[in-house]
Amino acid sequence: MTNPAIAAQLGISADAVKFHVANILQKLALSNRVQLRRWDGVRLDSHLAKQERGMEMDFGAIGQIARSVRDIGAASAFYGEALGLRHLYTYGTLAFFDCGGVRLFLSQGDGGAADSILYFRVGDIHAEQQRLEAKGVVFTHAPHMIHRHEDGAEEWMAFFKDNEDRSLALMSQVAPRD
Repeated sequence: MTNPAIAAQLGISADAVKFHVANILQKLALSNRVQLRRWDGVRLDSHLAKQERGMEMDFGAIGQIARSVRDIGAASAFYGEALGLRHLYTYGTLAFFDCGGVRLFLSQGDGGAADSILYFRVGDIHAEQQRLEAKGVVFTHAPHMIHRHEDGAEEWMAFFKDNEDRSLALMSQVAPRD
């Protein structure tokens, strides 16, 4: 759409649209609107942008299981101290533990009977999304970085639904490259 068309649709001035588009292009390190239209959601300064594309598909290994809990402190004590799972990190009301290579993701909520989300570990999250979409899988959320660890490693996720409308996800951890 042109700046005037966007402005008319949003009820703002064409100058405001021009200003916002220029900011977006600058923040994403893109040169023009054509690049913006083709942008795959990965900032050029992200480790994922530097990752070699077209890697062999390694879909299948479960990387994470999410579970809602009523009290994150009590649940962390149970899974860490009582069960002896290795604590990986805590981020607000989220806690992560290692279960023999599968990450357990606890989030404080109502602790209801909602289905757990299965997170499948993949190497190239964008290539895997494209492969699955070609088979008719519908994604509800495009690949996006959800966290950058202190060591610079990035956590990426993309969500989709199974045949019974239950949430599933792809996950990829991308380490910094020198």
